[in-house]
Order: sequence, then C-alpha cells, then structure tokens
Amino acid sequence: MVKVDIDYSVYLVTGREFLPPGKDYYESLEESLQGGVTLVQVREKDADTGEFIEVARRTKDVCDRYNVPVLINDRIDVHLAVGTAGIHIGQTDCPIPLARQLVGPDAIIGISIGKVEEAHKAIDQGADYVGIGAVWPTGSKDVRNKKMLGPEGVGEILDILGGTGIKSVAIGGIHLPNLAQLLHASISPISANHLDGIAIISDIVASETPKEAARALRDLVGSFKRVRKTLPDPMAIFGIPTKRDLTVDGLVTGVMELIRVVKRETPLVHQMTNTVVVNDSANVTLAIGASPIMSTHPRDVADLSPAIGALLINFGTISDKEGMLVAGRQANVNRKPIVFDPVAIGATSYRRETSVDLLSHWQPTIIKGNAAEIGAMAKSTEVASRGVDSVGSGFSDPGAVVKALARKRACIIVLTGESDYISDGSVVLKASNGHSYLGSITGSGCMTGTLIGCFAAAARLDYLSKKEAYEDLSQLVQGDMLLAALSGILVYNVAAEVAAERPDVKGPGTFRAALIDELYNLTPETVKERAKITMLS
Repeated sequence: MVKVDIDYSVYLVTGREFLPPGKDYYESLEESLQGGVTLVQVREKDADTGEFIEVARRTKDVCDRYNVPVLINDRIDVHLAVGTAGIHIGQTDCPIPLARQLVGPDAIIGISIGKVEEAHKAIDQGADYVGIGAVWPTGSKDVRNKKMLGPEGVGEILDILGGTGIKSVAIGGIHLPNLAQLLHASISPISANHLDGIAIISDIVASETPKEAARALRDLVGSFKRVRKTLPDPMAIFGIPTKRDLTVDGLVTGVMELIRVVKRETPLVHQMTNTVVVNDSANVTLAIGASPIMSTHPRDVADLSPAIGALLINFGTISDKEGMLVAGRQANVNRKPIVFDPVAIGATSYRRETSVDLLSHWQPTIIKGNAAEIGAMAKSTEVASRGVDSVGSGFSDPGAVVKALARKRACIIVLTGESDYISDGSVVLKASNGHSYLGSITGSGCMTGTLIGCFAAAARLDYLSKKEAYEDLSQLVQGDMLLAALSGILVYNVAAEVAAERPDVKGPGTFRAALIDELYNLTPETVKERAKITMLS
C-alpha cells in the first residue's frame, strides 16, 4: 500500500444523525461527492463494531467510484478491516506513535488539535495532517467548555505548522457565509502558511441538496487557493468583476455613472441601523434617489432579502442582534452586498463579542468605520475608542492599515476621518473632500455607511444589467464594490462642501437640512468638478 496523496479542500465528516428526514445516507454521500467533496471521514460514535464496519465498507465503495479517499474516525480496527486510506484520532484516543505501529507507514494519520502545545506535539509525533478547531461554536459536538479559536487562533497554529509539510484543515461552525473570512483571516502573519482545506459536517450532511452545498464550498476554497498562488486582488475570491479604469479620471467617471444608476434604478436598501439615525438615514437614502426600508424582526428580514439591493448593518445600539444574524445570512445566500458599520466596537466587551458573533455567521462585502473602529478590528494600539469617537494620534500609515485589513477580512475597508481611505487589499484610495460641520452633527458616519450601501446596491444592479460582458457568473456578490464605497464617500462629502457654502447655513442645525437638500440636488458633474482623490497604491 502506498500513502495516498490527499486533497484536503473539502473534507466531509459523516454524521448520519444530521441527515434531513427521509434522506438516505448513501444517496447524500454520493451527491456530495458529485459536488466536489475531496476527502471523507467516517465518524460513527454510537454504532457497534459490526455496523461501523458495514457503514465504512459501503462508504468506501461509493467513494472509490469517485477516487475520493476515506479515513476512519478513531477506530483502527475498522480501518484495518475495510482497508481505508487512514485514520483520524483525537487528543484522548490512541497516541500517534502507537497508531503508526498498528496502521503502518503508508496510512494517513490525522489528529484534532486546539492548542499551540498540541500542534508542537503533532509535529514531533509525525502527524500527516491536523484538524484545527473548534473555530466557532458547532452543533456536532459539545464545545461549551472549550475556547473557540476563531480565525486568528487558527492562524497562530498555522504559523507553527509552517514549513513542516503537515497539512491542515479547520473545523467547527464553518459554513459558506463565514468561509471567506476564515480562509483569509487565518493566514499566518509570519510564515504566510494557510489552510489546506475545511472539515464540514452539517452544512453538507444536513442539506437537502448536498451536491450544491459541496459545490459552493469547493468553489470558494478553490478560488482561495488560486488567489494564494498568484496573490492578486483578494476580492477575486468572490469572482467580483473589477473592469474599472484604475486611474483617478476613470474612477471619477465610474462614480458619475453610479450616481445615474441610483437615480434610474431606485434600488431598495435594507437598513438595520441604530435608533439615533433611522430618520436621517432614510432621508439621505431618498435624497440621492434610492429607497430605504427599515426592518429588524428575524422573520421579516428573511422575507425581505430577495427583494433588496443591499443590506446595511449598523450595530450602534445593538438591539436587534438576532435579526442582524438572519439578515446577514440571507444576504449572503441571495448574493446581496452587506455593508457592516461596527459602531464603537472597541468601547465595550459586549460590542466586541457581538461583532465576532455576527462575523462568524456572515461575510461582509464592505466594512466602514472611523479610526477607533477600524483600529479595533485591526487590533491596532495607535487609536482608541471613547464611545463612538476616536482618541489618540491616529494611524501613522492609514493606507497600510486599510490595505492589510482588507486582505485579512476579504472585503472592502473604508476608514473615515479628515481624509477617507478605501482599499480592496490591492488598491488604496485617499479621498479628501468634506467639511468640519460633519463632525458636529449626530450620525454623520452612519449616514456615510447608508450611502455606501445605496451605491453597493447600484453597483450590483449595474453589473446585472451588463453581465453578458463577464465570463464568470458564479459570484457571491456582483458589482464593483471598491467603486461603490468610493461613490458613497464622495457623494456625501461633496454634498457637505456645497451645503456648507450656502449663505443660509449658520451652523450645524441649518447645515443638516442643507446637506439633505444638496444630496438631492447633487449632479455627477459637480462630483467630478470637486472630487479630491489620490491613488496611494
């Protein structure tokens, strides 16, 4: 027997208890293999030996037809009886050295790890691969007393594995909406080592359509691996078309076109925002020509999702967390852009924990925040939070901060301030329009997020109207989201400049009303005339 060369991309761990009612295990297995599962582990915690062997044997027969290797969870005797490619063991199962003696040099041995110390031990004892987790809470096993690693914890272990040749898969709470975040955010900051794959149970086994579920996961992992080989714009993981003209003039032309798209298409923008700014957010949405809808109930937001153009989630008052969880998941499922505004994320532990929970359930398209908020997400010590405001000297290199965070989070990052910085992880733009009055009215930053959401919806609609020009139509989110973010920033800040120059504006109160007027009256030509954009990279 020769040790099998394994593709760990989509590693299915079986769990018959998760099958939908009426779904046959072997039927589900074959459909998942057709969808792109690359490795199967037979996990039978409650079966007796005879039943386990029979399930493993029949599983191997199905997998052999697709040239997909099979591993056995824990039971070396079952592996030997069936002749599978290897075994997977836990920390309290048979030690790796003894397992190696029993299974021989050519069998694959994998082990579950959740700590740095366990990673070192796996290296020393000669594991072929490790299963790292749990990343997030999962219903497949009891992890209530275990610390969730999160993507960064996975990255710490990947750093240790760098250069060892040991393969890695992550497991625990992984599903399509949070997969991109996991893949990018877990890349080791030191060795640049990354995951070789993901281990999945319920997202495939519990699906009524396991073929489609497996295919979606396989496509995303495959895109990630291609991106890591060539290191282009990380947004390519979504297949997002970026046929923009990467010059200042080209970007401004793109912004002008999106302004026209908003007025022509009047996109519906779902806004889950804080209670302080609901009225203002609705008014600025209407002023530029889009249509707002404010809804928070989980059932309502699920039903709305197919109809909307984009979703804004601003958790300034965090009173609708359950609705935010559902809305974000549905937006990912329906391929709608999500703008996430993590208001005052660094101010309290509850806000930080809520952000982690939300981002473990869905993948944002654009994250917008001030220096304190972006600093908290980037784990920077250069700025701090005081309520919703930033304190400190500011970032020494804001362009580098947004670029790095965009690559890590696999989304567009918008840093607002005296100047605004926008990056997709490859390009960094600096926009320098605006007026000091913006800092004197409540919800100014929240309204910026609202307009970014409007233009994200417009960019998606613009893409759909021209999609015959693109080859890849399998995008999770369609449209040029860097341009959408820039459009929201420019339109809001240029309108602020024009409003502040009006003779009837005497201070913040009159400025607020004038701002809505000027958003309503703003023309693409005015934006072109006033736009102050610098390309930093």
